[in-house]
Amino acid sequence: MEVARFHTKKSIIAMCIFFLIFMLMVTAMSQLGMGFISTSFIKTIGKTLTLCLAALALDLVWGYCGILSLGHFAFFAIGGYLIGMWLMYERTKDIVLQAFLNEELPPTATEIKEMIGSQIFGVVGGSEIPTIWFFADFLSIQIFLIFLIPGLLALIFGWLAFRSRVTGVYLSILTQAMTLALSLYLFQNDSGLRGNNGLSGLQNIPGLETVSQAVISIIFLWLSAIALICGFLLAFWITRSKFGVVIMAIRDDESRTRFLGYNVERYKLVIFVITAIVCAVAGSLYYPQAGIVNPTELAPIASIYLAVWVAIGGRGNIVGAVLGAAFVSLISSVFTSGQLPNIDLILFKIKWVDWWLPILGVSFVFITLYAPRGIIGILVGRVRIGKSHE
Repeated sequence: MEVARFHTKKSIIAMCIFFLIFMLMVTAMSQLGMGFISTSFIKTIGKTLTLCLAALALDLVWGYCGILSLGHFAFFAIGGYLIGMWLMYERTKDIVLQAFLNEELPPTATEIKEMIGSQIFGVVGGSEIPTIWFFADFLSIQIFLIFLIPGLLALIFGWLAFRSRVTGVYLSILTQAMTLALSLYLFQNDSGLRGNNGLSGLQNIPGLETVSQAVISIIFLWLSAIALICGFLLAFWITRSKFGVVIMAIRDDESRTRFLGYNVERYKLVIFVITAIVCAVAGSLYYPQAGIVNPTELAPIASIYLAVWVAIGGRGNIVGAVLGAAFVSLISSVFTSGQLPNIDLILFKIKWVDWWLPILGVSFVFITLYAPRGIIGILVGRVRIGKSHE
């Protein structure tokens, strides 16, 4: 109950204000201001905020509705692919048009498309632009597809799974199988998305060629923060509404909720689709900062990491999910950066890059056994103890 009371309007408002103050401080200390923070670190913070948004989505579907989805990172990657198609197409189009400036005769539309196709798909032995790239030249349509395609995929999968009343570990396996199947398909060169090469050069934003990466990183940092705040408000509204009460009842006792007359499958389907779309939006902001998206991003292990982040932060608590994702993401960047000094022992040498995954695994086991409410449960417990002493 103490953790549940943490979900108050004041806490959400305080979190939003904290984000805004934090963003202003980062902007002031960036290369736009005093130059205390590097562009790469700003991108790390921006990517972390998008991962927090994905963790928030998983917490809604898992922590509040009891559906352990091991496929939500697939929606995250789909969002990256959809925005990456526009970024790569437009950037290649600009390069092709610049190359034709020295020609005496202006190129035809067909010649331009042929050159774009050769530039993008030459790496996989192709030259024609696939049909799925039909709207790649239109940013507004691609943004619409970021909402439509993941939502439609989640709708079809969820309808088939929930109407069959697949639950528990079997549903988790199905979501993981969906992710694996999609990943294996994208590894094929004839998938239309460059196979295992993926989409690259996404950090180069069309129309902003003269703008430095320092400025672009700040823009995406703010976009990521605004998206996370909107995700907070959406999650707060859902969990405080009648809809939120019903999905929590489904989590606690699905059979009893169905007996009371609620269409359990419909509620599960709605929250599954909503969280899939939120993950896709997060991915569309993450990969322009990462610079590349490929089929390995859809590997089932990525969705497992996402579940670990939520568990470490505190499942069933929207603030805890964000804290867990931020904590693990930032710590991971420190351990895998190669900047930590290795430790030479007598029998072996500790390389932190190699030891990061075992440390993460041990941390997950420790949290599960000794702090099942995660980081947020520990923090709230300390506040409660402090008040009792007063």
